[in-house]
Amino acid sequence: MQGLTHHEALAPEQEGLKRDLRLRHMIMIAISGTIGTGLFLTSGSTIATSGPGGALLAYVIIGIWLVFVCQAIGEIATLLPLPGAFNAWGGRVFDEALSFQMSWMYFINWALTIPAELAASAVIVSFWLPKDSKFPDWAVPLMIILLMVVINLAGVKAYGELEYWFSVLKVVTIVMFIICGILVDAGVIGGVNYGMSAWHIDGAPFKGGFIGFITTLVSVGYAYGGTEMTAITAAESRNPHKHVPMAVKTVMLRIAFFYIISIFLLGSIIPNDDPDLVNSSESAATAPFTIVFAKAGINAAANYMNAVVFTSVFSAINSDFYIATRVLLSLSRNGWAHKSIGYTNSRGVPLVALAIVTVCSCLSLITIFVGSGVAFRWFVSLIGSIIFQSWILILLLHFRFRYCWKAQDRPVVDLPYVSWGYPYGNMVATFIGVCIIIATWYLSLINPPTNPGAGATPEQLTAYHAARDAYVQHILGAWFPWVCSACLFISYKVINKTKFIKAEKADLDTGRFIPTESDKEDMRPHGPAWKRFVKYLI
Repeated sequence: MQGLTHHEALAPEQEGLKRDLRLRHMIMIAISGTIGTGLFLTSGSTIATSGPGGALLAYVIIGIWLVFVCQAIGEIATLLPLPGAFNAWGGRVFDEALSFQMSWMYFINWALTIPAELAASAVIVSFWLPKDSKFPDWAVPLMIILLMVVINLAGVKAYGELEYWFSVLKVVTIVMFIICGILVDAGVIGGVNYGMSAWHIDGAPFKGGFIGFITTLVSVGYAYGGTEMTAITAAESRNPHKHVPMAVKTVMLRIAFFYIISIFLLGSIIPNDDPDLVNSSESAATAPFTIVFAKAGINAAANYMNAVVFTSVFSAINSDFYIATRVLLSLSRNGWAHKSIGYTNSRGVPLVALAIVTVCSCLSLITIFVGSGVAFRWFVSLIGSIIFQSWILILLLHFRFRYCWKAQDRPVVDLPYVSWGYPYGNMVATFIGVCIIIATWYLSLINPPTNPGAGATPEQLTAYHAARDAYVQHILGAWFPWVCSACLFISYKVINKTKFIKAEKADLDTGRFIPTESDKEDMRPHGPAWKRFVKYLI
């Protein structure tokens, strides 16, 4: 494996993988994981639910939480670039049962994300089809699945290159949106000076109060989800000591730029009572970004945005396949799944894991026949809660990692990347995360629907059934990840009689990346200061 020396002891799950991801791949893969349908199509619903102020606050608060999650990821993944990433850290510093639980929950997360994205793909393509079209709904997801298999068989380099160019398209689109949004808001184009008027209408800036605010948190978490995949890709980075810290730093800047500014402009231009803001059809024609482009006089905005959204979904599914196969590889290599799943070919592709993920994807086609929109909302509830669980556990594992590092008399300066703001940043982020998780639990239990009784009208019964389904969806989304995790952790610990790992005996070396002289030379600053600054930003 390129970049390794004979002094390095490989972890079992690192065997057979190729270090073929460059810095530009690492950065763009991380960006691709954070910018997708959650921002392009559903960001408007957060404003419609909680107003411009509530939506902006939700994105800012979860963004702060995520900044310190990324810092924790950067510190440990730079030192230990394992394919299981943070899912493998629990077995090193806490208890093997925690790694078992986190790995399986993270696989479940991506196994659910694939059908969610596939369900969305059929809806997006239908935008270009005539109303009487007989084109089957299952054809687009099936073609995407076949393409995913081909791409993944080509190896990690092909995956990284595709993600790079998909991400470039998304970044260009958001930059265009921000420029258009500023000009539209100021009245330079479109002929209307919006300013902050949308913040002063009925319901604004905090529509629905506290309940409206916490209602949006899971969907905002879903929109941010995927940022943590930088840790997974570290295992196939050519130089984790350089690439992981750079990816972490630049992603933080771009989250602030892309998400916060975009939500602020959307909330300033489109009133929270605009029916198109909800985008109930999940169509690019009424997506919030499209509305702003249309106000700027870009007549082809709907077609352009639909193309961008489709490539975003394709990119997301590409990432889903990559992450799901690597998590399965880690599960197999650690003895938590059948050993045959850990097989990799000469190109470093985990073939059996890829086959399993492909089968799961084919089964997901069932969601199209039961209603892709309904299925998508259920998936978002589950995925958002699993993401929150992963983030809070990453922070707790970082605390434990630092404790083990100190207990073994290792100085902080020996870490190849040091998380800034530790421990206070982690404390703030953990507090935010715990409060958000408790808020989602609270939201799932309040206001249960009331049966209208035997004399109810058909309309009342329909409304009751919809409210009952939504109530069950919220309960399942909020509590399933924690109940499932508890069952996984306790059952593994009882069956295997695992022991709590003492800090002095924690394994902080197996799988550690030891840079060669060429790697060290690559990490040294090159070129004039202005070029280095531009590279840091882009």
